[in-house]
Amino acid sequence: MGAISLHGIEKTYGHGPKAVKVIHGLDAEIADGEFVVIVGPSGCGKSTLLRMVAGLEEITGGEIAIGGRVVNRLEPSERDIAMVFQNYALYPHMSVFDNMAYGLKIAKVPPAQIRARVEKAAKILELAHLLERKPRELSGGQRQRVAMGRAIVREPQVFLFDEPLSNLDAKLRAQTRIEIRKLHAELGVTSLFVTHDQVEAMTLAQRMIVMNAGVMEQFATPEQVYAQPASTFVAGFIGAPPMNLLPGRADGERFHLAGATLPLPRPAPRAGELILGVRPEHLQLDTDGAWPLPVDLTEMLGAERLVYGRFGKLPATARIEATIAAPPAGQVVHFAPRAEQLHWFDAASGKRVG
Repeated sequence: MGAISLHGIEKTYGHGPKAVKVIHGLDAEIADGEFVVIVGPSGCGKSTLLRMVAGLEEITGGEIAIGGRVVNRLEPSERDIAMVFQNYALYPHMSVFDNMAYGLKIAKVPPAQIRARVEKAAKILELAHLLERKPRELSGGQRQRVAMGRAIVREPQVFLFDEPLSNLDAKLRAQTRIEIRKLHAELGVTSLFVTHDQVEAMTLAQRMIVMNAGVMEQFATPEQVYAQPASTFVAGFIGAPPMNLLPGRADGERFHLAGATLPLPRPAPRAGELILGVRPEHLQLDTDGAWPLPVDLTEMLGAERLVYGRFGKLPATARIEATIAAPPAGQVVHFAPRAEQLHWFDAASGKRVG
C-alpha cells in the first residue's frame, strides 16, 4: 500500500536569527494509488517538499509516512520509492536496456527477472524497439520515457516526478502528459508530480496541492480548485488568463471600486472591503450589460479573443468567441456577469468568503 501521510511538515534552513523557514506546517493525506500534483511558482517549496518525501532533504519538523510506515529516518533506498527527475540522468555509454536495468542489477535481482521487468516496462512505454540504442540516438521524449521506465522496473510503492517535462518542447510535453496518464491508469501506483505549469497540473492531477511561499493554499480536485479557489493567490495562479481580481467596497447590490461602481446580480456575502473575482470567460458579452469595459486592445487566440480593458481604473480581461468581430481600441463593450460566477475574497487575508 502506497498511501502517503504528511503531518506538520516543516523545513528550515540555517539556525538562530538567520534561519529561513521554507515549509510551514504542511498536512496532507494522499490515498493509495492517487495521482497528486504539487503546483506553484518558482521558490514556493514544491520541489523541497518532494525531496523530503524522497529522503533527499531532511525534515525540520513533522512526520512523513509511506504505506503506513514512518520514514523520517530512513534512507531514500529504504523508502520503496522511485524518482524521475527533470534531468534524464541516463548513462550515455549504456544501452536503453542497461539504463533501465541498472538499478535492478545493483540490487542483485536475478537476470531473468530483470529482463522480464525491463521488457514489460519497455512494452508499456513503447520502447521495445529501442532497447539496444544509446541515449544519444534518442529524442528528448524517448529519453524521458527511458527515465520513467527505469523507475517502473523498480516496482515501487510511490513514484515521485520532479518537473520531468520541463526540458521538452510544447508538442512533446502534451504527448508525454498523455503517456503519463495512461501509465498511471495501467499501474495504479501512488504518484507525486511537481510542476510550475498549471496546464500539467490541471490535466494530470486527480487532486492538486497549490503552494505559495511554503504554505499549502489549497488541496482539492482540479475542478474544485478552478471553480472555488480558496484564496486570491489560487484564483490568480490557476487559469490562463488569470481571474480578474478587483478590490473595492461592497454595499448591498453595488460594488464600488476605483473609478466606477458595478451593479451586482445579487448582494455580496457581506458589506465592506472585499475583493471581487470573475474569470475572463465568465464575463458574458451583452449590449445591455451593466459592466462597461473601455477596450485597450484585443488578442486573437484561434477559437477565441482576449479583450483587455478597465473597470474604472482597474485592469480587466474578458474572453469572447473569435467569430465576434474584435472591438477596436477605445470602444466601450458591455458585459453581464452571472451571480454564480462571481467569487468573493477577504481584502486583508485574501481568503475566500463566498
